Amino acid sequence: MLVPRQPVPTLQVPTLDHGSYSLQSDAAQNFILVVFYRGLHCPICHKYLLELGRLQAEFEKRGVKIVALSSDGRERAQAMADKLKAPDLRIGYDLGLATAREWGLYISTSRGTTSIGIEEPALFSEPGVFIVRPDATLYYSAVQTMPFARPHFDELLAALDFALAKDYPARGEYAGAV
Repeated sequence: MLVPRQPVPTLQVPTLDHGSYSLQSDAAQNFILVVFYRGLHCPICHKYLLELGRLQAEFEKRGVKIVALSSDGRERAQAMADKLKAPDLRIGYDLGLATAREWGLYISTSRGTTSIGIEEPALFSEPGVFIVRPDATLYYSAVQTMPFARPHFDELLAALDFALAKDYPARGEYAGAV
């Protein structure tokens, strides 16, 4: 389990148009928003990433860098990017499932063809959203076992405004006896 204020696992993936991505060397002013999505087969992911692309400039105004990634290979990641039409959004691919597990993501098995007619991979990770400090420590996380009910990006923006204005610390860091 990841713990707030503690280092997150190493994260390094290729991206479609932005070279090799390494979270540990991403020099964000305030935060890094890491959005793990299920893959091309997921219509909810498409809608979710459209919203992220629409709000990308708002995150950047707050000193937040973004990376969205999945275990899809390059071809499927490119197909998702083509559907999104958000060329500035960093899209990572080839996320190893062992790395996904290190981040606390749930792994699912294929159920065949989805409602949009795209075959699910044999194994893929379920979604997760993480806000990471520039020193690569965890600030916030939300992990789902299903594609539904993800954090809304406009609400995350409002939360970041509050956190930045009040210098609000990461919460949930206590790991002692209860």
